[in-house]
Amino acid sequence: MTTAQDLSIPSADTGLELSVVMPCLNEAETLQICIEKAQKAFREHDIAGEIIIADNGSTDGSQRIAERLGARVINVEKKGYGNALMGGIMAARGKYVVMGDADASYDFSHIPRYLEKLRQGFDLALGNRFKGGIADSAMPPLHRYFGNPALSWAGRLLFNCPTGDIYCGLRGFSRDAILRMDLRTSGMEFAVEMIVKSTLMGLRVAEVPTTLSPDGRSRPPHLRTWRDGWRTLRFMLLYSPRWLFFYPGIFSILLGSAVGAWLLPGPRSVGSINFDAHTFLYAAMAILIGFQAVCFGLFARTFAVTEHLLPEDLLLNQFFSIFTLETGLLVGALFIALGLGGSVYAVNAWRLRSFGNLDFSHTLRIVIPAATAITLGFQIVLSSFFVSILGVARR
Repeated sequence: MTTAQDLSIPSADTGLELSVVMPCLNEAETLQICIEKAQKAFREHDIAGEIIIADNGSTDGSQRIAERLGARVINVEKKGYGNALMGGIMAARGKYVVMGDADASYDFSHIPRYLEKLRQGFDLALGNRFKGGIADSAMPPLHRYFGNPALSWAGRLLFNCPTGDIYCGLRGFSRDAILRMDLRTSGMEFAVEMIVKSTLMGLRVAEVPTTLSPDGRSRPPHLRTWRDGWRTLRFMLLYSPRWLFFYPGIFSILLGSAVGAWLLPGPRSVGSINFDAHTFLYAAMAILIGFQAVCFGLFARTFAVTEHLLPEDLLLNQFFSIFTLETGLLVGALFIALGLGGSVYAVNAWRLRSFGNLDFSHTLRIVIPAATAITLGFQIVLSSFFVSILGVARR
């Protein structure tokens, strides 16, 4: 038995075309079935391959079963589905890798379908159980009719991922391509990160119809519906700063600006409802919140690219080629000057009234835009310094 920590990245020139990696945590009941199906596929289709069991701390004798059947066992000490798979992938000696769960729910006789796509030049071959067939009771109704379709749709919306089954665990890929992705997640999000990054990096992705059978284990599955579903959605949002920060921020700015422009001349009425300075104040708040969200989107995107969580972004590179700290400081100073000018005008109007009572409905239409401009100016200045720090790290 070998530990993942002891492995260096093996050379691709090993004579092996395919490595089948199965993450394993107490799969003694079903492991033999999966290994024998993979071995049968090797023999029937003349595939030069190996089987790697990435064991994540089994205590039921799974390792002995795998070794008896001739599979390589890699001991992955760090817990988690993603850690186990990455340990197996690092140990793989084949040009291509097919990964699949060792619970007998996936049919490893379908390996040639995936290998065919990889031989055609695709970097990633994703299984689609909805196209291949899902046996009765193989997938809980909540997963089948809501969870998986909803998250697959979210993947297509946020990243244009070409998949209708984002959670299918039987998939194949070029080992070199997967190592270039520099996958970071350690849990169930690993499978989603693989799809998202392959799409963002412009890799060739194909779908392969496959089947799903009922889990062959007597114990409950490792998957936790709500926890893992939320972790997937959270991962997607964190990897999509545009949808998490930028688009909502732009919407908030536009909405606040439209309402503010509508109320700037004076009070407005819609039917029997009157809108005045109070609504005007909330419109200004929407502008400030929206601008902060846009800034967070820029920060998050820059950090993600810098830390190689996301691939290079051409628009971001163009932004940094145009935007400089000095530009930000100049724009921020302009907003501050406009705000101070409005504030001076309001104070002078108060002085002309001998610092007595004011018409708040009128005065607030000067004070609110002035305060908003000053706040935006300082936000721009501070954000310019911070984004410049991130930009230095990128350069």
